[in-house]
Amino acid sequence: MGGPGDQPEGTPDGVPPGTEDEYRSVVFDESFVRAARLQEFSAHERTTEHAPAVALRSRAHVHRSLSRQALILVLMIAIALSAALYMGVRNPYGNPETARTPVEPLRSTVVPLAPRGEVPGTADVDRLFASSPAAQFRLGAGGITLPASRRTANFSEGQVVNALTTAKDYIVRSSLYPEVLSGEQVRPVRILVDGDQLDQFDRSFQHPTADGRHAPTGWLVRFDPALAELADDEIRVRGSLRVSEADSATLEVVSDHTFVYALRPAGADADAEASLFTVRRELHFRFDRDDLRLHQTQLVGSATQAGPLACAADSADHLRPLLAGEKATGGAPAGTDPYATGGTTALCGTLADQAQPKV
Repeated sequence: MGGPGDQPEGTPDGVPPGTEDEYRSVVFDESFVRAARLQEFSAHERTTEHAPAVALRSRAHVHRSLSRQALILVLMIAIALSAALYMGVRNPYGNPETARTPVEPLRSTVVPLAPRGEVPGTADVDRLFASSPAAQFRLGAGGITLPASRRTANFSEGQVVNALTTAKDYIVRSSLYPEVLSGEQVRPVRILVDGDQLDQFDRSFQHPTADGRHAPTGWLVRFDPALAELADDEIRVRGSLRVSEADSATLEVVSDHTFVYALRPAGADADAEASLFTVRRELHFRFDRDDLRLHQTQLVGSATQAGPLACAADSADHLRPLLAGEKATGGAPAGTDPYATGGTTALCGTLADQAQPKV
């Protein structure tokens, strides 16, 4: 038998004698390779007797990984639910059951009250008031008192008080503010009007029309500044407010107040004769929850009786009072055309003698 280094079939051809020792440990011929025994480990042998190709993770590491995955899953679910709720609240189409009821436009009437004779007057304003039915009226906003309030079926007591307070603010600004009465400003009134009525409000002052929809004197009281001015800032007031629930989403407030103004000719001296001018206003307000939150109102009805006025005078834009010593001319009101569309019937009344001061 050969030695440990002998090859199975002798010395390979072409190899010089004496040189094979140097490469004997690393060079193998074909016969050596064929004679070699090959062994392949079974699956069981590979898993039991040899180290695995990939090291196994520890149980603590696996637990931390699962906890992290669970946390991420919970966060993803929370984000999805938040997005769904946000999209539901911000739905541009709204919920038909909670959609806001369309706001009605204002419908207004102004009835001039013509005196039977000459308008009484005196330079003594206190005497004017003392000798008139307004002698016991309160001064200014003190005459606009709030009724006892209580909750309704669908509105809290606080919401009822809010509606009454907003209605009072509107009455004060539209009937008592000197800058509004003189025609200088409309903004104090405008900021209390529901946003859906602002277009109608603005058109009323840009293009006044006696059509029952666009008469400035339906929104507020103002006198023709070329004819008359206040002789006394202390306006006498008396009236009432009442509140009710129109439906589950709407509160209604109806006001009925009489205002008595002392007027004198525009630009006249302080000692010029003054006369009284009386305005009775019945206003119909509505409030939904948005109005209550924004301190605004929907004015849907306005009925005004005012005098002394001439029946033929145009009272849509400004009230044009008859002053001390003047008489009404042209007893009939302005003509009404039954064939014209979009207009309202011209109305006029007679100012009772007992409504005038006895001076």
